[in-house]
Amino acid sequence: MITKSIPNMCTLGNLFLGMIAILLAVDGKYSLAAIMVIVAMLLDGLDGRMARVLNAQSEFGKELDSLSDMISFGVAPAVIMYMVAFHDANSALAWTVTAIFPMCGALRLARFNVRPGVPGYFTGLPIPAAGGVLATLSLFHNDISLLYMSIAMLLVSYLMVSSMKYPNFKKVGLPKKAIWVAPWVVIAAVVLAVKFPDQLSKLIFVPLVLYALYGMKLNIRKLSRRRGRGRGRERSSQEEQDDQYRHSQR
Repeated sequence: MITKSIPNMCTLGNLFLGMIAILLAVDGKYSLAAIMVIVAMLLDGLDGRMARVLNAQSEFGKELDSLSDMISFGVAPAVIMYMVAFHDANSALAWTVTAIFPMCGALRLARFNVRPGVPGYFTGLPIPAAGGVLATLSLFHNDISLLYMSIAMLLVSYLMVSSMKYPNFKKVGLPKKAIWVAPWVVIAAVVLAVKFPDQLSKLIFVPLVLYALYGMKLNIRKLSRRRGRGRGRERSSQEEQDDQYRHSQR
Protein backbone atom coordinates (compact mmCIF):
# COMPACT_ATOMS: atom_id res chain seq x y z
CA MET A 1 0.00 0.00 0.00
CA ILE A 2 2.84 2.39 0.89
CA THR A 3 4.61 1.58 -2.36
CA LYS A 4 1.49 2.43 -4.35
CA SER A 5 1.35 5.83 -2.57
CA ILE A 6 4.87 6.88 -3.62
CA PRO A 7 3.78 8.57 -6.89
CA ASN A 8 1.10 10.58 -5.04
CA MET A 9 3.68 11.57 -2.42
CA CYS A 10 5.85 12.98 -5.22
CA THR A 11 2.84 14.88 -6.56
CA LEU A 12 2.10 16.31 -3.11
CA GLY A 13 5.78 17.24 -2.81
CA ASN A 14 5.40 19.11 -6.09
CA LEU A 15 2.38 20.98 -4.63
CA PHE A 16 4.23 21.69 -1.38
CA LEU A 17 7.17 23.24 -3.24
CA GLY A 18 4.77 25.33 -5.31
CA MET A 19 3.28 26.79 -2.13
CA ILE A 20 6.77 27.39 -0.70
CA ALA A 21 7.69 29.21 -3.92
CA ILE A 22 4.72 31.55 -3.49
CA LEU A 23 5.63 32.27 0.14
CA LEU A 24 9.29 32.88 -0.75
CA ALA A 25 8.24 35.29 -3.50
CA VAL A 26 6.08 37.23 -1.04
CA ASP A 27 9.09 37.41 1.30
CA GLY A 28 11.25 38.78 -1.52
CA LYS A 29 13.45 35.68 -1.92
CA TYR A 30 12.94 35.42 -5.67
CA SER A 31 15.89 33.19 -6.57
CA LEU A 32 14.90 30.57 -4.02
CA ALA A 33 11.30 30.82 -5.17
CA ALA A 34 12.36 30.12 -8.76
CA ILE A 35 14.44 27.17 -7.59
CA MET A 36 11.45 25.69 -5.76
CA VAL A 37 9.55 25.73 -9.06
CA ILE A 38 12.45 23.95 -10.77
CA VAL A 39 12.66 21.26 -8.08
CA ALA A 40 8.87 20.88 -8.33
CA MET A 41 9.43 20.17 -12.04
CA LEU A 42 11.79 17.37 -11.06
CA LEU A 43 9.15 15.81 -8.79
CA ASP A 44 6.52 16.25 -11.49
CA GLY A 45 8.71 14.29 -13.88
CA LEU A 46 9.17 11.50 -11.32
CA ASP A 47 5.59 10.86 -10.23
CA GLY A 48 4.35 9.59 -13.59
CA ARG A 49 7.40 7.40 -14.15
CA MET A 50 7.11 5.92 -10.66
CA ALA A 51 3.41 5.26 -11.20
CA ARG A 52 4.19 3.29 -14.36
CA VAL A 53 7.03 1.33 -12.76
CA LEU A 54 4.96 0.47 -9.66
CA ASN A 55 1.79 -0.09 -11.69
CA ALA A 56 0.07 2.53 -9.54
CA GLN A 57 -1.56 4.64 -12.26
CA SER A 58 -5.04 5.90 -11.44
CA GLU A 59 -7.56 8.63 -12.29
CA PHE A 60 -7.10 9.98 -8.77
CA GLY A 61 -3.37 10.41 -9.35
CA LYS A 62 -3.98 12.06 -12.72
CA GLU A 63 -6.39 14.63 -11.24
CA LEU A 64 -4.12 15.28 -8.26
CA ASP A 65 -1.22 15.86 -10.63
CA SER A 66 -3.19 18.45 -12.62
CA LEU A 67 -4.28 20.33 -9.49
CA SER A 68 -0.71 20.36 -8.17
CA ASP A 69 0.65 21.54 -11.52
CA MET A 70 -1.85 24.40 -11.52
CA ILE A 71 -0.40 25.70 -8.23
CA SER A 72 3.29 24.96 -8.81
CA PHE A 73 3.57 25.94 -12.49
CA GLY A 74 0.56 28.20 -13.01
CA VAL A 75 0.03 30.31 -9.90
CA ALA A 76 3.53 30.26 -8.36
CA PRO A 77 5.46 31.52 -11.43
CA ALA A 78 2.82 34.20 -12.05
CA VAL A 79 3.16 35.42 -8.45
CA ILE A 80 6.96 35.42 -8.72
CA MET A 81 6.81 37.45 -11.95
CA TYR A 82 4.30 39.89 -10.44
CA MET A 83 6.37 40.45 -7.29
CA VAL A 84 9.59 40.91 -9.27
CA ALA A 85 8.65 42.75 -12.45
CA PHE A 86 5.06 44.04 -12.23
CA HIS A 87 4.72 45.09 -8.60
CA ASP A 88 5.30 48.80 -9.34
CA ALA A 89 3.75 48.80 -12.84
CA ASN A 90 0.31 50.03 -13.86
CA SER A 91 -2.20 47.95 -11.90
CA ALA A 92 -4.50 47.16 -14.85
CA LEU A 93 -1.60 45.94 -17.00
CA ALA A 94 0.09 44.01 -14.18
CA TRP A 95 -3.07 42.26 -13.00
CA THR A 96 -4.20 41.38 -16.53
CA VAL A 97 -0.88 39.93 -17.71
CA THR A 98 -0.38 38.08 -14.42
CA ALA A 99 -3.88 36.56 -14.50
CA ILE A 100 -3.68 35.44 -18.14
CA PHE A 101 -0.81 33.04 -17.45
CA PRO A 102 -2.55 30.75 -14.91
CA MET A 103 -5.78 30.97 -16.93
CA CYS A 104 -3.97 29.62 -20.01
CA GLY A 105 -2.31 27.04 -17.77
CA ALA A 106 -5.72 25.84 -16.56
CA LEU A 107 -6.96 25.57 -20.16
CA ARG A 108 -3.81 23.64 -21.10
CA LEU A 109 -4.30 21.14 -18.25
CA ALA A 110 -8.00 20.69 -18.97
CA ARG A 111 -7.29 20.00 -22.65
CA PHE A 112 -4.55 17.52 -21.73
CA ASN A 113 -6.95 15.61 -19.46
CA VAL A 114 -9.80 15.26 -21.96
CA ARG A 115 -8.08 15.06 -25.35
CA PRO A 116 -5.79 12.23 -26.45
CA GLY A 117 -2.54 13.72 -27.69
CA VAL A 118 -0.27 12.71 -30.55
CA PRO A 119 1.95 9.77 -29.44
CA GLY A 120 5.36 11.07 -28.37
CA TYR A 121 4.28 14.71 -28.38
CA PHE A 122 2.43 17.27 -26.26
CA THR A 123 -0.08 19.61 -27.89
CA GLY A 124 0.95 23.03 -26.65
CA LEU A 125 3.84 23.90 -24.35
CA PRO A 126 3.53 21.78 -21.16
CA ILE A 127 2.69 23.88 -18.11
CA PRO A 128 5.77 22.69 -16.09
CA ALA A 129 8.08 23.95 -18.86
CA ALA A 130 6.09 27.19 -19.17
CA GLY A 131 6.20 27.74 -15.41
CA GLY A 132 9.93 27.02 -15.34
CA VAL A 133 10.57 29.53 -18.13
CA LEU A 134 8.55 32.21 -16.35
CA ALA A 135 10.07 31.60 -12.90
CA THR A 136 13.65 31.77 -14.19
CA LEU A 137 12.89 34.63 -16.61
CA SER A 138 11.83 36.76 -13.64
CA LEU A 139 15.43 36.74 -12.37
CA PHE A 140 16.48 38.82 -15.40
CA HIS A 141 14.15 41.70 -14.46
CA ASN A 142 17.10 44.09 -14.09
CA ASP A 143 18.25 43.37 -17.64
CA ILE A 144 14.87 43.20 -19.44
CA SER A 145 12.36 46.05 -19.64
CA LEU A 146 8.78 45.73 -18.39
CA LEU A 147 7.43 45.80 -21.97
CA TYR A 148 9.53 42.81 -23.07
CA MET A 149 8.74 40.96 -19.84
CA SER A 150 5.02 41.40 -20.56
CA ILE A 151 5.41 40.26 -24.18
CA ALA A 152 7.42 37.20 -23.09
CA MET A 153 4.81 36.28 -20.47
CA LEU A 154 1.96 36.59 -22.97
CA LEU A 155 3.91 34.58 -25.56
CA VAL A 156 4.54 31.73 -23.12
CA SER A 157 0.85 31.85 -22.14
CA TYR A 158 -0.14 31.55 -25.80
CA LEU A 159 2.25 28.64 -26.41
CA MET A 160 0.47 26.63 -23.71
CA VAL A 161 -2.93 26.85 -25.43
CA SER A 162 -1.56 26.67 -28.98
CA SER A 163 -1.67 23.55 -31.18
CA MET A 164 2.12 23.43 -31.50
CA LYS A 165 3.72 20.03 -30.90
CA TYR A 166 6.42 19.54 -28.25
CA PRO A 167 8.43 16.35 -27.62
CA ASN A 168 7.11 14.27 -24.72
CA PHE A 169 10.00 13.09 -22.54
CA LYS A 170 7.69 11.77 -19.80
CA LYS A 171 7.38 8.44 -21.60
CA VAL A 172 11.09 7.76 -21.08
CA GLY A 173 11.19 4.79 -18.73
CA LEU A 174 12.64 4.66 -15.22
CA PRO A 175 14.38 1.46 -14.03
CA LYS A 176 12.74 -0.06 -10.96
CA LYS A 177 16.01 0.09 -9.02
CA ALA A 178 16.17 3.85 -9.61
CA ILE A 179 13.03 4.44 -7.52
CA TRP A 180 14.98 4.36 -4.28
CA VAL A 181 17.68 6.62 -5.72
CA ALA A 182 15.18 9.30 -6.83
CA PRO A 183 14.61 10.83 -3.33
CA TRP A 184 18.36 11.34 -2.94
CA VAL A 185 18.49 13.04 -6.34
CA VAL A 186 15.75 15.42 -5.21
CA ILE A 187 17.53 16.13 -1.92
CA ALA A 188 20.81 16.79 -3.75
CA ALA A 189 18.99 19.15 -6.13
CA VAL A 190 17.50 21.08 -3.18
CA VAL A 191 20.91 21.37 -1.46
CA LEU A 192 22.55 22.68 -4.64
CA ALA A 193 19.64 25.05 -5.17
CA VAL A 194 19.91 26.54 -1.69
CA LYS A 195 23.69 26.99 -2.02
CA PHE A 196 23.67 28.47 -5.54
CA PRO A 197 20.16 29.86 -6.13
CA ASP A 198 21.01 32.66 -8.60
CA GLN A 199 23.51 30.74 -10.72
CA LEU A 200 21.47 27.52 -10.89
CA SER A 201 18.19 29.28 -11.73
CA LYS A 202 19.71 31.28 -14.58
CA LEU A 203 21.54 28.21 -15.87
CA ILE A 204 18.32 26.19 -16.06
CA PHE A 205 16.61 29.07 -17.91
CA VAL A 206 18.61 28.30 -21.08
CA PRO A 207 17.44 24.68 -21.77
CA LEU A 208 13.85 25.60 -20.88
CA VAL A 209 13.80 28.46 -23.40
CA LEU A 210 15.43 26.24 -26.03
CA TYR A 211 12.67 23.67 -25.50
CA ALA A 212 9.98 26.34 -25.96
CA LEU A 213 11.68 27.68 -29.09
CA TYR A 214 12.21 24.16 -30.47
CA GLY A 215 8.48 23.58 -30.60
CA MET A 216 7.97 26.86 -32.45
CA LYS A 217 10.70 26.00 -34.95
CA LEU A 218 9.26 22.51 -35.50
CA ASN A 219 5.80 23.89 -36.25
CA ILE A 220 7.07 26.69 -38.50
CA ARG A 221 8.87 24.02 -40.54
CA LYS A 222 5.71 21.95 -40.89
CA LEU A 223 3.71 25.03 -41.87
CA SER A 224 6.23 25.98 -44.56
CA ARG A 225 6.14 22.40 -45.94
CA ARG A 226 2.34 22.50 -46.12
CA ARG A 227 2.46 25.80 -47.95
CA GLY A 228 5.03 24.36 -50.37
CA ARG A 229 2.79 21.38 -51.05
CA GLY A 230 -0.19 23.68 -51.53
CA ARG A 231 1.72 25.76 -54.05
CA GLY A 232 2.86 22.60 -55.84
CA ARG A 233 -0.74 21.44 -56.13
CA GLU A 234 -1.82 24.85 -57.44
CA ARG A 235 0.94 24.73 -60.06
CA SER A 236 0.03 21.20 -61.18
CA SER A 237 -3.67 22.08 -61.45
CA GLN A 238 -2.78 25.22 -63.43
CA GLU A 239 -0.58 23.16 -65.74
CA GLU A 240 -3.45 20.71 -66.30
CA GLN A 241 -5.79 23.58 -67.18
CA ASP A 242 -3.21 24.97 -69.61
CA ASP A 243 -2.87 21.54 -71.27
CA GLN A 244 -6.64 21.23 -71.60
CA TYR A 245 -6.82 24.70 -73.14
CA ARG A 246 -4.08 23.84 -75.68
CA HIS A 247 -5.89 20.61 -76.68
CA SER A 248 -9.17 22.48 -77.14
CA GLN A 249 -7.47 25.04 -79.41
CA ARG A 250 -6.21 22.26 -81.62
